[in-house]
Amino acid sequence: MAMMQGVQKNTLYVGGLAEEVNESILHAAFIPFGDIKDVKTPLDQATQKHRSFGFVTFLEREDASSAMDNMDGAELYGRVLTVNYALPEKIKGGEQGWAAQPIWADADTWFERQQQEEDMRRLEAENKAAMLAAEELHRKQVAEEREGEKEESEIKDDPMARAEAEVVGN
Repeated sequence: MAMMQGVQKNTLYVGGLAEEVNESILHAAFIPFGDIKDVKTPLDQATQKHRSFGFVTFLEREDASSAMDNMDGAELYGRVLTVNYALPEKIKGGEQGWAAQPIWADADTWFERQQQEEDMRRLEAENKAAMLAAEELHRKQVAEEREGEKEESEIKDDPMARAEAEVVGN
């Protein structure tokens, strides 16, 4: 059987979904074209809303073809739909694609991102503390140098201090 490379002829990608459209509305919109095996609208893990696309899998390829011909460019809830054959799930990630990803996969990446952000904040705080310490040390050194200069100039101006310094120096 020669199938088009990389295409699942009974699963349709449906793009451009309005926010109000859920799986049952999508099912109702496509059921006139034939028996539907499955409807999926992948959720955005952050918002728990679909990502404005979904997949409709028909039992028969002819029904999917008919649905694609009739629904591509059609309006649903005021939005124009894009309907194509879906790419195989392998391309979408892993062996089975997004559908087979464990529900905690996104939680793990979220946790890793949180850890990385926390590490970055800790490093930034350490760097800031080191910079402040270096600035403070520099300020002390500059102050000591100025104090030394002040003492020297005081000695030059005061004849008693100059005489004392000569005696101590010899």
